[in-house]
Amino acid sequence: MRFTSLTGAAAGLLLLPILAFPARAVVEGTPLREPDGLRRSVVAVESSSGELCSGALVAQDLVLTAAHCMTDRAAYRIVAVNRAFKPQAVRVAAIAVHPTFVPGTTPRTQPGVDLALLKLERPLGADFGPFDLRQAEGIPEGATVTVAGFGVLSERLKNSARTLRQTELLAVGAVQVANRVVIAADRNRLAETAGAGACRGDSGGPVLTRSQGGYRLSGIVSWSSGALRTNGPSACGGLTAVTSLADHMGWIRQATASLDGMAGSWTRR
Repeated sequence: MRFTSLTGAAAGLLLLPILAFPARAVVEGTPLREPDGLRRSVVAVESSSGELCSGALVAQDLVLTAAHCMTDRAAYRIVAVNRAFKPQAVRVAAIAVHPTFVPGTTPRTQPGVDLALLKLERPLGADFGPFDLRQAEGIPEGATVTVAGFGVLSERLKNSARTLRQTELLAVGAVQVANRVVIAADRNRLAETAGAGACRGDSGGPVLTRSQGGYRLSGIVSWSSGALRTNGPSACGGLTAVTSLADHMGWIRQATASLDGMAGSWTRR
C-alpha cells in the first residue's frame, strides 16, 4: 500500500470507436438542493494545481475517490457544502492509493485499481452523513445507478463545474479492459449519441444503487467517454466506467485501519 503525507484530485459497447478520458460534471444532471440529500455525503476534491474531482464521504474524516485524481505533486483539500449549500474546505492530511494503481497511465489503459482513500485533517461534523460501506454490494447488469459529482454540464461549459448534480444511468455489464469496470450509459442512448453520464470533474464521484433505506454506495467513477456519433473528440455523454467497491472491500478496510493508525501517531506527537 502506498501512502502520501501532505503538509500544506455491455461489452459490445466497448467496440465503439470512441475516446475515453478520466471523468472530470454530470452531463444532463439535475442540481441537488435538498439539505438532507446527497450533499451530506458527496464532496469535491481539489488540488493546488487546479484539478477538480469528486469523492464519497465514507466516515466523518475519510473520503473515497479515484486514484488518478491524486497523482499531482500538490496539496489537496475536499470541499463540502453545508445545509445552506455554502462550501467549506478541509485539507487532506494523508492519502492511501491502491497498490496496483500505475501512475502516469490513463484509467482505461492502466492495469491497476483506480481507488484512493483520503484522510482529512479534521472530521466534517454532524452536518454530514457518510455512506455506510457495510452496505456495499455488486452492481448487476440492468440495474439503475445514480451518479453524483461536481463536474461540468458539458465540455463547452467549463464554468459550470462545482455545482453538485446527479443523473441516472443503466448498468450494461462488467468488462475487463485493462482493469475490471462496470459500464453504465444513458438508458435511452446507450452511447450511440450523446446523453447523460459522467464528465470532467466527476472522477471519484459515487455510483449509487437504491435500497429500502435510501442510497447504497456501490462504486466510484473512474473514466468516461464520448458517444459514437459525436463531432470531434469528446470525454462526455457516452460511457461511464465504474470501479465496483464489492471487489475491493478488503483493501478499503486495510487502508482505513492504516490511515487511522497514522492519525493516532500524529496526535501523540
